[in-house]
Amino acid sequence: MKLIIKPERGFGKVEVELDDELVSEINLLSERYGVPVERIVEMALTGEFKESSGELEGLERRVRELEEKVWRLEMEYASLRFKAYGVSEDNKLLAIELSGLIAENSQLRRFLRMRVERKPEIMELVSYYMR
Repeated sequence: MKLIIKPERGFGKVEVELDDELVSEINLLSERYGVPVERIVEMALTGEFKESSGELEGLERRVRELEEKVWRLEMEYASLRFKAYGVSEDNKLLAIELSGLIAENSQLRRFLRMRVERKPEIMELVSYYMR
């Protein structure tokens, strides 16, 4: 791999040939930490690398453990969410049916010349479940 370093100003540039082992190590670091190759080379040239005190590996292990725990919980609660969705859809259908029956009841009361009863608490529930 050929590395070309150009200054921000001026015409001078430096060309360096990197061996395959170093290039593979740079690519490995880039993939491992999710950093572009250019940034890895820049950090190496400016000396920005810091030696880890071993806590980075411990933190990565802890993150993997937490991810596994999250996935286990996700699998456990996925079926419950699906059932809850089914129940909410059933409630919506029942609210629509109840609304129709209330309307039919009030029409029959009018036809029989009976007093029409208004029940706002029931209509409030129906409108809640129809949302």
